[in-house]
Amino acid sequence: MSIVYAILVMCILGAVFGVALSFADKKFAVPVDEKVQRIRENVSGANCGACGYPGCDGFAEAVAKGEAPVNGCTPGGEKSAKALAEIMGVSVEACALEVARVRCLGEKGVAKERFTYSGIQTCRAAMAFAGGPKECQYACLGLGDCERVCAFDAIKMVNGIAKIDPEKCTACGMCVKECPRSIIALLPVSSKVTVLCSSLNNAKTTKLSCSRGCIGCKRCEKACEFDAIHVVNGLAKIDPSKCTNCKACVEVCPVNCIVVEE
Repeated sequence: MSIVYAILVMCILGAVFGVALSFADKKFAVPVDEKVQRIRENVSGANCGACGYPGCDGFAEAVAKGEAPVNGCTPGGEKSAKALAEIMGVSVEACALEVARVRCLGEKGVAKERFTYSGIQTCRAAMAFAGGPKECQYACLGLGDCERVCAFDAIKMVNGIAKIDPEKCTACGMCVKECPRSIIALLPVSSKVTVLCSSLNNAKTTKLSCSRGCIGCKRCEKACEFDAIHVVNGLAKIDPSKCTNCKACVEVCPVNCIVVEE
């Protein structure tokens, strides 16, 4: 009989607690904003932080309050921006699609190395050790800091430098922030012609450190009919808003550091 009483008491206590919890759930329930839920359903879900908020939930709440732009989710792209604009009842211009690009061609056999590095296998650690193993202080260190922060598996280390798969890249910007040498940049997808060098060294120093480094010869600048490329501080830079992808600069570059991104 004691077992029966024990079971009966437990059933009664369970019912009481159930009623109490049900009451508490209704009494202290936090109202959920339907708009926030809809916004949350239309963002990338990567929780990458590229929007500047603590994850997708934080971004959704900020958009609902009007504190964040509807096109703030870069991994979600134009599709997400349009969906959020419709939810918020605002208009949004088509987002200019971007892709991350590594502005360096200093792979093994191209960029010269000063010594063999065998320390902690991160770019930051290598750079802290006598400036890094490569002769060029602007070269990709190739130890994968950017690869490790990429939530989309878009970056791989190939022959000593980072390579980005444009099909997987969402332009979230995490690799840009992580690179200790700041050689990764977000560029318009429409800009196919890119200067893949970041060196600000003079021509002599560049030649001694990398066979494909920009030497600031200005041949590209003279060949461009659209005033889209200029040499600034010894480094060729392209203005995406003026570039027509004519490839004239690519054809005259003596070191082949201006390339056509397919």
